[in-house]
Amino acid sequence: MKILTLNCGSSSVKYALFDMPNSQKLCHGLVHRVALAGSFIEHVKLGGEYIHYQECPTHAAAIQLVIQFLIDPERGVVGSLSEIRAVGHRVVHGGAQFAKSVFIDGAVIKAIEEYSELAPLHNPINLAGIRAITDLMSGIPQVAVFDTAFFTAIPPHVFLYGVPYEWYEKYRIRRYGFHGTSHRYVAGRAAVLLGKNPEALNLITLHIGNGVSITAVKGGSAYDHSMGFTPLEGAVMGTRCGDLDPSIPFYVMRKENLTSWDMETILNRKSGLQGITGKHSDRREILRMMDAGDERAKLSFEIECYRLRKYIGAYTAALGGVDAIVFTAGVGESSFLHRQKVCEGLEYLGIKLSSQRNKQAVGGQKETEISSARSRVKVFVIPTNEELMIAQDTFALIGNK
Repeated sequence: MKILTLNCGSSSVKYALFDMPNSQKLCHGLVHRVALAGSFIEHVKLGGEYIHYQECPTHAAAIQLVIQFLIDPERGVVGSLSEIRAVGHRVVHGGAQFAKSVFIDGAVIKAIEEYSELAPLHNPINLAGIRAITDLMSGIPQVAVFDTAFFTAIPPHVFLYGVPYEWYEKYRIRRYGFHGTSHRYVAGRAAVLLGKNPEALNLITLHIGNGVSITAVKGGSAYDHSMGFTPLEGAVMGTRCGDLDPSIPFYVMRKENLTSWDMETILNRKSGLQGITGKHSDRREILRMMDAGDERAKLSFEIECYRLRKYIGAYTAALGGVDAIVFTAGVGESSFLHRQKVCEGLEYLGIKLSSQRNKQAVGGQKETEISSARSRVKVFVIPTNEELMIAQDTFALIGNK
């Protein structure tokens, strides 16, 4: 059974086609710069890699381009769209309503729309992908795999905030959690690498990409998570501020005569590393700026790594000890400097990196242990595979239909 997975970002469409149940990836790729000038697709299949430039002013146009590549006689992997049995979508925010992946129908679409207010950078784009498939592949079953689903196990004393309880009752204000598909995947793989039952393990998983989140995993389930009511809380991120004194936005709004929408845009799109450096959110550019002596780039690196280190300490305490730390996602998999700085000074917790192993683990190509032989806590780099998780969840639902 062939299953297509889609992960629609603000200016990209990531896709993969799997043959299930053997989880064979037939092809994968990424459409870059969607809705921007200079759009292009990178398409990879066994025996060939292709780059094709074509303007994609909308996500629907990008998905149409993906479909063209899937069925192309030379570059494709299927003879016709009828060979594709279902499409699985990454959806960022499903609130506490969805504890698992579900078939997409009108009620699910309405819920995703309602939660768009809490994930304004993500849910509307996820919906654009769902609607594009509805138009281009009419009648095909579609499945929503929610980032928030992994975190429905977080207990109330962890997910509630110190605000009037009525806000939770009326507006469902609580900690939700994001990047759940990624955290769920790498936590499962860490258990395999440790040769232990997930229920017997305490893990801390760090998803470090443009968005950054940290999860405390207790007995195979999420216990705490750095993101909150929205993906804005937590670590310093590419363009998001992360944790801050809630009085700061009100103070600046009065000083600068800003609306609440203005401030929300600043905190989501113009803060974090972008705000600190004044130039970049891409860690590769920041590291190059550091090498060139840029002090603000160095400061942004120090701030980011300090916040991550602080979360590791806090979650070790919350879990009552930790068996393994996992780094994943673009920066977590590729930047040995970030991993080195984050783990610096954590030897008292039993966390000690092997400098050689850490430096060799670049590019995110394979699962690697980077802890020293003397480290009581194992430290891993595990490339995330959200696409496989989406395909597996979609197949499980299709098989039960």
